Amino acid sequence: MLNIAVKAARKAGTLINRASLDIDRVRISQKDENDFVTEVDEACERVIIETLVQAFPGHGFLGEESGLTSGATGEVNQNNPPEFIWVIDPLDGTTNFIHGMPVYAVSIALMHKGQITQAVVFDPSRNDLFIASKGKGAFLNDRRLRVSRQDRIEGALIGTGFPFKRLEHMDPYLAIFKEISSKAAGLRRPGAAAIDLAYVAAGRYDAFFELGLMPWDAAAGSLLITEAGGFVGNFQGDSDYLFAENIVAGSPKVFAQMVNLLSSHKLPASDLAQRLRPAGH
Repeated sequence: MLNIAVKAARKAGTLINRASLDIDRVRISQKDENDFVTEVDEACERVIIETLVQAFPGHGFLGEESGLTSGATGEVNQNNPPEFIWVIDPLDGTTNFIHGMPVYAVSIALMHKGQITQAVVFDPSRNDLFIASKGKGAFLNDRRLRVSRQDRIEGALIGTGFPFKRLEHMDPYLAIFKEISSKAAGLRRPGAAAIDLAYVAAGRYDAFFELGLMPWDAAAGSLLITEAGGFVGNFQGDSDYLFAENIVAGSPKVFAQMVNLLSSHKLPASDLAQRLRPAGH
């Protein structure tokens, strides 16, 4: 299964690299406030799904651009979805891509009964391939990954993302940002959560947190981290993070300290699980 996902990610990466050579010709539309989609996003999602459907016609797909679909029929009964669902972000970091900033990635994960079992994050501008299979470790270009040995927030380098799509998250986020920035060695916000999470798995970041993430933003990166020896959860430290719209990840000891800090902050209610979570997952 992982090999097919890698094949799909590389096909999408080829489309992205080709389009990046002449971004001015790429058609861009606005989905919502501060939320853009390009013809490249759409083409990449199509080629990913086409590649996966050929190998797994009975599987489902949860994609940023197409929502929840079935490889066999195109339609999904929300109450009786496929057992296997591929969670896809064809171009995470679209705004970076539009501006020629080379921080974006293809993110593909396989969800089986609510658990992520396969993961691919492909950074086409650097040809960096992050992969993981549940129980078999995480790798970057065939090199085994381990999270950092950092054991305190003090001295930690922490990745984050701004909740620009959900402005009701901004006030609690700024309070959290202020508290963490007073303790950590530094915070970074490159603008592509899939890469941020992969960098936690690689030990480049000691932790990561964000409000307002969607399942396709975090699915693949979360497995990379757990397979590299790290922890992932929602701000309460629970494992139900994919549909929670808040996520924290890091090396074991930094993760625990982050949860202790984050859990004290009150967050807006989320209906994401009710809207998007397939039954049985």
